Amino acid sequence: MVALTTALRDTGIDAADGTPADALDGQVPACVARPTSTEQVAAVLREASARDAVTVVRGKGTKQTLGGVCPATDLLIDTSAMDRLIEHQPGDLIVRVEAGMPLAALQEHVRASGQRLGLDEPVPGGTVGGALATNTSGAHRLQLGTARDLLIGVTVVLADGTVARSGGKVVKNVAGYDLGKLLVGSYGTLAVITEATFRLHPVPDTGRWVSATVRTDALEPLLARLCDSQLAPAALEIDWQPHGSATIALLLEGTTDGVAGRVEAATAEFAMPTTVDVDLDWPWSRPRATDDPGTLLKLTCRLGAVAEIATAAVELGLHLRGSAGTGVLYAAAPADASAASIAGMLQLLRPLTARSGGAAVVVTAPLAIRHDVDVWGPVSGLPIMRRLKEQFDPGRLLAPGRFVGGI
Repeated sequence: MVALTTALRDTGIDAADGTPADALDGQVPACVARPTSTEQVAAVLREASARDAVTVVRGKGTKQTLGGVCPATDLLIDTSAMDRLIEHQPGDLIVRVEAGMPLAALQEHVRASGQRLGLDEPVPGGTVGGALATNTSGAHRLQLGTARDLLIGVTVVLADGTVARSGGKVVKNVAGYDLGKLLVGSYGTLAVITEATFRLHPVPDTGRWVSATVRTDALEPLLARLCDSQLAPAALEIDWQPHGSATIALLLEGTTDGVAGRVEAATAEFAMPTTVDVDLDWPWSRPRATDDPGTLLKLTCRLGAVAEIATAAVELGLHLRGSAGTGVLYAAAPADASAASIAGMLQLLRPLTARSGGAAVVVTAPLAIRHDVDVWGPVSGLPIMRRLKEQFDPGRLLAPGRFVGGI
């Protein structure tokens, strides 16, 4: 792709040949482009489309091992230079940013106005675009929702270089609203997200975690009580290591006096010894340190099946952590788990999660395992998803094979 690199440079876009530091799943892209605006992204994709160049997008590179194995890539679009905060209207509780802005930097900016974007950061160092593309979320999804709920406007560039915008700057503006929701979690296979507008929430005065160690036989009734209670938790998390007891943690946020009263009520609801902390000592919804993720599964299910799914995962030797209040759980396999053992676990877990309206997928894993294991498993609605791919990216140039069904 020397011609592409040269063509991009000739239009004033920062472009260079790929290096081993740019490798995706062991393959070095031929060209790396670093656009600084939506207009430059459009110019890059027009050139790429004219050359049938297979293209993958990268922000800070924290989620490159998520999804299927990356294809042999002609072009890598690095959005890290697109990191500007475009607009923040504290009175309207909205913020508009470029996709390459680190999520932590966005949170720091809006916190100065007593506000927050209701997205936790399961993978530290990630960007806004990466969070949207992979639909990552953490403990606060119980109260504040996911990226699909918080995104109210988006600017994207299609594979042929066409710029499209949807939504707006107010929550009630629904024109084009569903386009943004469609692109969230599409793993960069439909379009390149360049700008996003979110609704914000006020930062609460205080917060307290109430946690307890729970016996296996007490897990299901406790979760049922907490989910049906009037405590209005901001989060309800579970942490359960093999050969141990489960820890259930409830986050209560609000005014200082209000939280104090709800902590007392929560302690009574637990009906067992509890611990009250300002924070937890485990990362959001991640059973293992992110610098050594190993193989991580995502298990989803209806609320009434959380205890059943969690028990099954732990019995397979998985370390479980996640949102017991929304039925989104993460399970870390032992570091020495082979592709065959992961496939065996999925064979048991997928029917179990499917019966409760969920799924079992591989979030991230070493390359050898991702080569040999079906990371997505059965997916309903696949024909519709393939038709959408055909409409958005008829040339199959954007990250082909990374998403479900080889999309």
